[in-house]
Amino acid sequence: MKFTLPRPLAETAVYATLGLACAVGLYLLAARLPIERDLTQNASNSLEPASIQVLQQLHGPVHIVVFSGERDVRQGDMRKLIRQFVALYQRYKTDIALSFLDPAQHADEAREADIQASGEMVVEYQGRREHLTMLNEQALTNALLSLAHRREQLVMYVDGHGERKLDGMANYDLGEFGQHLGQLGFRVAPLNLAVAPEVPDNASLLVITQPQVDWLPGETAKLMRFVDRGGNILWLVDAEPMHGLQPLADKLGLALTPGIVIDPDAEQMRAPVTWALGTSYPPHAITRNFSYVTAYPFARALGHEENPSWRYSTLVDAAPRGWISAVAPKHDEKPRFDKNRDAPGPVSIALALERNADGRSQRIVAVGSGSFLANSYAGNGRNMDLGVNIVNWLSNQDNVITIPPRAAKDDTVTLSKLQLSLISIGLVIALPMLLALTGGVVWWRRRR
Repeated sequence: MKFTLPRPLAETAVYATLGLACAVGLYLLAARLPIERDLTQNASNSLEPASIQVLQQLHGPVHIVVFSGERDVRQGDMRKLIRQFVALYQRYKTDIALSFLDPAQHADEAREADIQASGEMVVEYQGRREHLTMLNEQALTNALLSLAHRREQLVMYVDGHGERKLDGMANYDLGEFGQHLGQLGFRVAPLNLAVAPEVPDNASLLVITQPQVDWLPGETAKLMRFVDRGGNILWLVDAEPMHGLQPLADKLGLALTPGIVIDPDAEQMRAPVTWALGTSYPPHAITRNFSYVTAYPFARALGHEENPSWRYSTLVDAAPRGWISAVAPKHDEKPRFDKNRDAPGPVSIALALERNADGRSQRIVAVGSGSFLANSYAGNGRNMDLGVNIVNWLSNQDNVITIPPRAAKDDTVTLSKLQLSLISIGLVIALPMLLALTGGVVWWRRRR
């Protein structure tokens, strides 16, 4: 007896078989060639390219231990949030291990790890540790960045002439910047050249800020020998007297224009016109992928002479509609350009110098504002991030960059009074009348 399926049923079976085969094929293709797209508005389900670059520098497993209970009173299931966050990193580095310990049940481990609060994270890599108390991409990536340093970098700053201190807490000091460098694996130490025989050879770089009294000739000679030996320098040059540092400017071929930079565009940002805003960054390793605003209070313009020994690069251009004022404006007067004594912008605020010294690269950066990284001003714009990039470049760590926090897009809708009135009239009057009119037309047509 011959059995045949009805034609509609046979077609249905064929289509079902083909559909199942296509589904299996797509599944196998997706398993072999996974493709992910982050369609969230702020790319919150993806890492910044800089974070991925940092993960590529870590050769070996990373272990993250979180001291947290099952639930938090305010945050709820903290462990779930942390797992989802760390999963972004595990997507690019599969040997990141995550574990949780309840500090109440593992008090000895918490005490040994010096845990101060619930939710604190300990990141371990090659026997080194970093503690985290904040859960965001900038914090974790910077911790991994610090662990990626193969050795501790020594950053020394000149002291003894009333300079800004990298570990000072006064408004004019650079303590917050120095503390941030410490979190990234740098060791900060002062250097008094009146006492020290020379600048130590193990110093990755020397930071020089504005002196308030003159350098002694012997101190200047030690600094010149450091430059001759190929030492790296970060020089924050204020628009003040040189106090014995003119020989350094001459040796580097720097032209320090007198006067301060006036930037009218700063008023639009509700900042004083004596703040030069950096918005243009010519191509350089320091400013790669850097497109943020930086502020330079009371800045002086920097130029350079022709010196075949050095390669000069402008890092920051500022005040395209501003000028260099030969006379500092008074506090209560509006600065005005004087073509007889002032020089029009734009002006260079920061320069990078590089040369070959005894077979290695010698690097120097000069910034025309000591207040650029001072405690009172470092939080403006991305000053701190640019400062860290400068230090990383000076310490010959070109592949190490800072990770700025992800900028959230503005979802706020601002409406004028007229727009609010039109919307209100439309919702309260026009829309009900339109519905009533539509209902009346439908009723009339049905009745006919």
